[in-house]
Amino acid sequence: MSEEIELNDELPESEELYERLSMVIDRGQEPLRIDKFLMQRIEGATRNKIQQAIENEMVLVNEKPIKNNYKVKSGDKVIVYETASPESSDIIPQDIPLNIVYEDDDLFVIDKPVGMVVHPGSGNPDGTLINAVAYYIKTNYPEIDESELPRYGLVHRIDKNTSGLLVMAKKQKVMSDLAKQFFNHTVHRRYVALVWGNFEEEQGTIEAHVGRHQRFRKLFTTYPDGDHGKDAITHYKVLENFNYVTLVECRLETGRTHQIRVHMQSIGHPLFNDDFYGGDRIVKGTIYTKYKQFVDNCFALCPRQALHAKELGFKHPVTGKDMFFESAIPEDMSSVIEKWRKYSQFKNAEE
Repeated sequence: MSEEIELNDELPESEELYERLSMVIDRGQEPLRIDKFLMQRIEGATRNKIQQAIENEMVLVNEKPIKNNYKVKSGDKVIVYETASPESSDIIPQDIPLNIVYEDDDLFVIDKPVGMVVHPGSGNPDGTLINAVAYYIKTNYPEIDESELPRYGLVHRIDKNTSGLLVMAKKQKVMSDLAKQFFNHTVHRRYVALVWGNFEEEQGTIEAHVGRHQRFRKLFTTYPDGDHGKDAITHYKVLENFNYVTLVECRLETGRTHQIRVHMQSIGHPLFNDDFYGGDRIVKGTIYTKYKQFVDNCFALCPRQALHAKELGFKHPVTGKDMFFESAIPEDMSSVIEKWRKYSQFKNAEE
């Protein structure tokens, strides 16, 4: 099974779909309008796009929003949040069911099923979450102009075969605010994963850059020395041990593509049935007789990496209220967890 949306080189190497540019104005800089200054500094930038970014508070000077006529001066710290993913001008609205768990005038939260790609890309021109959202918005909110709301408000994404929660915006300023929350690591994201092996420590933190593999471009890998990729931090906690596999909770501090999958592989605990990173074979335990048959049955029950985006929390961009959502673990993954739980209890009773 391939995840083409994750392998498209045009997409950013992170779950968040924005990047941040930061610069400090040099000494001796003559006062110059911020839009003109940024046109000189950002490749391919147009005055119209920069002015839109300023209006949507995606450009900050000394950590504060500014007006289009602001003039930069020596010592100013300028931060620009910019989209790092392809635009959605050719998206075809499709009537595909969506599990919307929350909605108001500004945003909505979706519980994405296993097998659904988030954004069209190479090999997945349609049938994606964004195609479904496009239909939903055009049907229910015809006043929303998609040209002013890139990707129909998509701020972040999760893998095709990972299930769980995503937040989407209905307004540009809401989208901008959420993007900044993701980038500043203030969004609460908690995943549940079934991984191979036992942990010596009940909890820990993995810090290793994540980026594309230098040889196999369809894969991502860790770079502990930080010589490639981007910084990535995953906090994990053991929830339940089943002898040969372990149920863990992962809290993301950053959101790189395949981050949990790659980080867990890097410490010898690939996700159960993760065919990209070695979890689709027996990693712990014997390869013979009834145990192998048991594992194969588990693979058949959950034919994808056992990873679920269970919790999502953020500050509402308009009301300022703390929002929190929780998604039940899907049946395929919960069935395998229960199967391992019973197997573990049986083995412990034997001993």
